[in-house]
Amino acid sequence: MHEKERHRVILSAVQDRPVVTVVDLCSLTGASEATIRRDISNLHMQQKLRRVRGGAEAMTPPQFVGLAGRPFAVNETLRIKEKQAIARAAVGMCEDGDSIIINGGTTTFQMVHPLASRRLQVFTNSFPIAEHLLKHSKNTVMLSGGAIYREQNIILSPFDNDVTRNFYARRMFMGAQGLSAIGLMEADPLLIQAEQKLIGQADELVVLVDSSKFSQRSSLVLCPLERISTVITDDGIPDNAAAMLEAAGVKLVVANSGGIQSEEAAS
Repeated sequence: MHEKERHRVILSAVQDRPVVTVVDLCSLTGASEATIRRDISNLHMQQKLRRVRGGAEAMTPPQFVGLAGRPFAVNETLRIKEKQAIARAAVGMCEDGDSIIINGGTTTFQMVHPLASRRLQVFTNSFPIAEHLLKHSKNTVMLSGGAIYREQNIILSPFDNDVTRNFYARRMFMGAQGLSAIGLMEADPLLIQAEQKLIGQADELVVLVDSSKFSQRSSLVLCPLERISTVITDDGIPDNAAAMLEAAGVKLVVANSGGIQSEEAAS
């Protein structure tokens, strides 16, 4: 990653939390600690951020720490390294100029940092994702219409004639509450209804789930397993879950916090 790209990613990251550590920035950029410390020093001299012990913070920290809504804020702190690795692998599938859809969630939100150095057309139902990309990237951003649900930080509409039907994407990237042999699962009927519309606007569905999601269940099925093109997860995925995806013809991408990525093609 070039220096300008690293700087954009670093400035994006410091807007996401009170203090970003050198270790976090190494994970986001793939650069060494020495390089990141030098970047922080340069950006500090340019008064674009404030250097602090072990990391950096924004010159004007966000008024609200993290994201509004307790459920999102709590989930955001769980398995963060795995989510960052999964998000990097997801952005690695994109090329500048692509049109993509990103649904709201704590794993998909981690895509905003590697997206800071990209130029894509992004459609999302996540207010935080849209806000962050608008402030800290040059991606074109379009929001779905509807009401903002504060706790989940998503925008949902029960109507069929919203702007969703006018956007076409090569891929949709989404998280989920659970993933099993019967399909992708969520908990809320309105969420199911809204996201089924989004799925219908994309050629490929890419699911971003950490390995804990293979043991979680819900009473509502969003879509069958066969509709999913690719699953990106961490290296804690159980063997039976990997076999389940292979049997369904779903491509599996395994990412880990060390930055190593492996792929298992669908049979």
